[in-house]
This record gives sequence, C-alpha cells and structure tokens, in this order.
Amino acid sequence: MVEHAIMRALIEAIDDVGILHHVVEWTASPNLAQDVLHDLFVTMLWAGRDDAVFAHAPKPGPTRPCALRDQKSPLVGSLHSIAGAPMNVCVGHSPDPDDAFMVWAIAENALDLRGFEIELVPADIQTLNTWATEGRLEATAMSVGAYPGVQDTYRLLGHGASLGEGYGPVVIAKTDLAPADLAGQRVAVPGPQTTAFLTARLALPAFEPVQLDFEAIMDAVALGDVAAGVVIHEGQLTWEQEGFKRVLDLGAWWEGDTGLPLPLGAVAMRRDVPEDRALDLSAVLKEAVAVGLEHREEALAYAIEYGRGIAPELSDHFVAMYVNDLTLDYGEQGRKAVAALLERGAEAGLLPSPVLLDFLG
Repeated sequence: MVEHAIMRALIEAIDDVGILHHVVEWTASPNLAQDVLHDLFVTMLWAGRDDAVFAHAPKPGPTRPCALRDQKSPLVGSLHSIAGAPMNVCVGHSPDPDDAFMVWAIAENALDLRGFEIELVPADIQTLNTWATEGRLEATAMSVGAYPGVQDTYRLLGHGASLGEGYGPVVIAKTDLAPADLAGQRVAVPGPQTTAFLTARLALPAFEPVQLDFEAIMDAVALGDVAAGVVIHEGQLTWEQEGFKRVLDLGAWWEGDTGLPLPLGAVAMRRDVPEDRALDLSAVLKEAVAVGLEHREEALAYAIEYGRGIAPELSDHFVAMYVNDLTLDYGEQGRKAVAALLERGAEAGLLPSPVLLDFLG
C-alpha cells in the first residue's frame, strides 16, 4: 500500500534524529515501535485531511492496546486530541454488576461519546488500583483508599462513586465472634489498597492481614485458614446463605461512627488529559450513569452478565445499593465522607499524608 511505503519512508527519515530508537526503548519491541509511529502518521494525516479523500482512510487508534500497556504512554492524552482526530481513551471498571451498569450506555453506544473512542477495560479492583500507580488508563475506577497514593497522577471525578449508606464490606467468620476477638488474628482481606482493607484497619483491633483474591476469601474462612475475612462485591449479599456469621458490617460501623456514607469506589481521570477533553470525558461518564438509570432494564440485563453466577434478583439489589443519586453526584455528604475517611486513614498512618482532595470541574 502507498500508505505503508510512505510510513516506511517516514520511519527512516525520523530515525535520523533518534525518535525510533526512543520509541523502541519505550515499547520494548521494534514491531510495537512501528505500530506507534504508524498511528502517529495516520493521526497526522487526519489532522489535515480532506473528508472526500479520507472517507475510507484508517482512523487513528490507540498507540498500544489498553490491556498491553505496562506504563503510561507519553503520547496518550495528546496524540489523539489533534483537531479532527478521534481521541482514544481507556476506561477501567471492575467486572461487577454495579460498575457494568454504569458503563452499559458506553458499551452499547447509547449516548453521544463526544468524539471519543472508548475502550472499556474490566479488571478486579485491586488490579485497577495497581494500574493506577502506573498511570496506565486515562480514566479508571479505583478504591477511595487507593487515591492518596496516586493523587499526583489522577483527579477524582464528582460522579461514578460507590457509597454504602449504612452498609458496606462485611467481616465474616465461621462462628460468632466480636470484633475484639480478632486482635492479633489472621484476617483475609481483598487487597492492600482497597477501601475494605483500610476501613477494616480503622474499625478492628490490630490483626494480621492475609491478602487474597476477593473470590478466595470465603473459602479461606470456611477452611479455617484465617479467623475471619472481609468480603466485598456480591459477598456482601451472599455471606449468610453460605453459612457464615457476621462479625461487623463496616458500612454500618462507619455510619454509626461518623453519620456519613462509606465511600468505597471512585472514578478518577489522569491529570495529563487536556482540560477541555477531560471535562468532555467526565460528562460522557456521568451521562452514561444517567442513561443507565433511565433505561434500567436494559442496563441491568447487561450488568447481570457480570454477576459471577449470583441470582438476577441479587444483581438487581446490588446495583440498587451502589448506583443511585449519589453515583450521579457525591453531593456535600459524599465529598465530606471521602475527606473524613482519607483524613482518618492518614492520621492513623495508613495512608500517605497530606491527602490532596482534588475533584475535576
């Protein structure tokens, strides 16, 4: 193809100034380096395109597929904001009914994406927290407890949050135990940066944390490998039918102690996304939640696919718990709750200090 010949000439020309060498270093692969330069070339063409000529031309795509990124690309956030070119962004969400409900409208193209090409990236919340420390995704769900560790790279959005109003992660055991009984005991937790772990450390006496995949926690408790476990996601609804005893509902504890909802999950955006496009993407993500709430049956049918086998009515209940008016906007109480949780975590030496609470817009 002529395009490939021109691309090869472009690569040879710019290699004289060492650009290809640096791109190879970044991608750790000559083939990926050529893909990056190809993408740059196509974007340059689109920036000065003639619509009649470019009707069938390849459109710019991501410099690297979201799932393959091993660090923040220095091109993402600016490469695709060139006038007239679509901006490709990666948006991370947890593979759970509530997060899936929030992105249904994007997945089904049920709203105006404002010139973005959005790749949805489902991953468990601890993985998303880890990726956030590397700045992999332009926008991502993350644990509120993880935010202080990435506050220099991300800003919080004022929507998309999961807040428990008198409910939240549950500490479970095989037998009736009081929170005080867990002092010095092994307790399974779903990840070092999760809000569940942070809140458990604030609510319980000092214990020995055992980091496990959230899906393995009930089994560990049942087998006696740990004295107790902190269950999240659908485990908040299924622990009793699985035969466990509740030691403490962390959301109920938090509300009783502060009078505030427990802020569990948040959505944040990378700071290097240009301000105008960041505001546009934020608006798309907020509208996606609103469209889902307006078309609840369709969004719920999509969300149930992420229910990991739980009954549809439980998925429905779980979505209702965490996708509501507070998801559309934290409001004063929601923002106050985030500040209170992070301040307490910092005061207890569990989070980096000082905490910079920075909301986009």
